[in-house]
Amino acid sequence: MAQFITDQLENAEACFSLHPLLERAFAFLRAELPEDAPDGRVDIDGDRMFCLVSTGQGRGRQNARLEAHRRYIDLQFVLSGTDVMGWKPLKRCLSPESDFDAERDIVFFRDDASVWKTVQAGSFALFFPDDAHAPMGGEGLIRKAVVKIAV
Repeated sequence: MAQFITDQLENAEACFSLHPLLERAFAFLRAELPEDAPDGRVDIDGDRMFCLVSTGQGRGRQNARLEAHRRYIDLQFVLSGTDVMGWKPLKRCLSPESDFDAERDIVFFRDDASVWKTVQAGSFALFFPDDAHAPMGGEGLIRKAVVKIAV
């Protein structure tokens, strides 16, 4: 079974060949995202690529919901704290909570994740549209930058 990609930012080059915009996305995280960026949207290339910075309390694995997107790849970079992220192949998700919300590009599932990985500050996780993922499964305060990359 394939799993999602997670690694430290310093090893991002291994992912560049997976999508033409990933090199630009990682360059943004490395050199352009201010350390003190406020929560909210940061434009990189309009709707082709943008970053959502957020700070929130981890929900724990039991309360982290699987979600999936159709239009965007999620490059989730942990700025501070420790996240625990779940994953399951989208094709194996059988219990959607509702219909796909095209405007928000999201659908949530009642299914349980089949894999959980700890993602420390300075590390990233990469989710493609065929990956259902459950972010914010860690405990405590988690600050993240999620680069949304159009497929």
